Amino acid sequence: MTAEAASPKKTRRSGGRQARQALRASKPAAHLRPVRGGLESGWYKALSDGDVGRIHQTALSALAEIGFGDPTPSCVDVCTAAGAELGSDGRLRFPKSLVEDTIAGAGRGFHLYGQDEAHDLLPQGKHVYYGTAGAATQVVDIENNSYRDSVLKDLYDAARVVDAMDNIHFFQRSLIARDLEDLYELDLNTLYACIAGTSKHIGTAFTVGENVQGALEMLHEIAGGEAAWRARPFVSCSNCFVVPPMKFAADACDVLEACVRGGMPVLLLSAGQAGATAPASLAGAVVQAVSEVLAGLVYVNAIEPGAPAIFGTWPFVSDLRTGSMSGGSGEQALLTAACGQMAHYYDLPGGAAAGMADAKMPDAQAGYEKAVSNTMAGLAGVNMIYESAGMLASLLGFCFESLIIDNDMIGQCLRAVRGIEVSEGSLSLDTMRSVCLEGPGHYLGHERTLELMEREFVYPSLADRSSPKEWVENSKPELLVRARAEKDRLLASHFPRHIDDTLDRKLRGEYPIRLERAQMGFG
Repeated sequence: MTAEAASPKKTRRSGGRQARQALRASKPAAHLRPVRGGLESGWYKALSDGDVGRIHQTALSALAEIGFGDPTPSCVDVCTAAGAELGSDGRLRFPKSLVEDTIAGAGRGFHLYGQDEAHDLLPQGKHVYYGTAGAATQVVDIENNSYRDSVLKDLYDAARVVDAMDNIHFFQRSLIARDLEDLYELDLNTLYACIAGTSKHIGTAFTVGENVQGALEMLHEIAGGEAAWRARPFVSCSNCFVVPPMKFAADACDVLEACVRGGMPVLLLSAGQAGATAPASLAGAVVQAVSEVLAGLVYVNAIEPGAPAIFGTWPFVSDLRTGSMSGGSGEQALLTAACGQMAHYYDLPGGAAAGMADAKMPDAQAGYEKAVSNTMAGLAGVNMIYESAGMLASLLGFCFESLIIDNDMIGQCLRAVRGIEVSEGSLSLDTMRSVCLEGPGHYLGHERTLELMEREFVYPSLADRSSPKEWVENSKPELLVRARAEKDRLLASHFPRHIDDTLDRKLRGEYPIRLERAQMGFG
């Protein structure tokens, strides 16, 4: 080929690259981006329709015949008033008709609000959202290849990082402030650190029921009054009301009642461990989880009919060689997907756990464990995918760098969730005709390519897609090094101000807020 013949081709390719680079500098509006929270899925089914029906019927039998042990007096009062039966053995049983009537009348179509309405979530149908959760007691120290105890500032910092992550749609408390011993201070400060760190929807937990009222009063002030809070409750309570197998947890039941009466959405969380506190068979683990959460649904609706509640089936997996949890297993991915199907069967807002690596560091093991379960959960159409980012060591450790890497990974999961749209335009016959018959023989600079560049394709923020030659020229960038640099940048510069200086000072005068103002970037 002569230089003259090669020149036009070079020009066309260069022009296409310049146009693509210019487009990359101005991203499309949120509703036009290739991935975003609330994409609809449900492509993957771990269970057949017949399997789903059999699990449902077995769960109804378990509730009617086995029932729940250790019900609190107030639980007995509200549930028996609705139609539950207290047996001579002290177990509370739920007739099939009561459960089915409750399912029919349960709350649906409600939002989980953010402090900023741009972050409102609609956990219904097969809308998919990824977020955090957990109660890690340690933080991963990447630089020293070790773990350390988690403290209150870590929780605030985690919320700040999530606030800046496009693909993590809500922040549920992911670690425990081990520097706080008083339970009231722990609950209040956990709540405040989360709320101050991000304007996305918040999930928290309470240790005892009597701590909820103070939290609600603080939330009323932040929202602008009780009516404003009840109109847009931007915090939900993760509530382990059940101690698997099939027993009530007294303190959590007190919390549940206080939150429901206070207008706070609740995540009804059943977390049995297959082979330990749930049947070893995966189908049996799903049956028990469904049974336990359905009992919680009756409980909630007996307190307040139609109250917002998430169907939180979280069966976990045991490594039966050791008895330890195996959150990164293929079995865990299957359980999570199956639980998503059960929520769809009931047409209830559903939540389940994924992304819980057993790996101790954000390494190759963590990558494949997280990607498998997060992808399967998304493809199954789980509404609220908890634990999806930042968690290592089977939920014992939280990692900031992993949180940032996982944001990239979840972007790819969401692209799989979105699937392939087939339309007259996307089939691209006119584009093919133009390129093949009218030149230039490639699509790089075509107007349709430029139009779809930011709407059809996801581009990772940290992952390296360079050639080996470019990789060497760029000093062989390492993923963890880049994640650590991004963490440091965010923690040094990103201080959300949806709670302003005046409100922060006011709250500190009324509540025992232990997060230092300097740690929040206030002067």
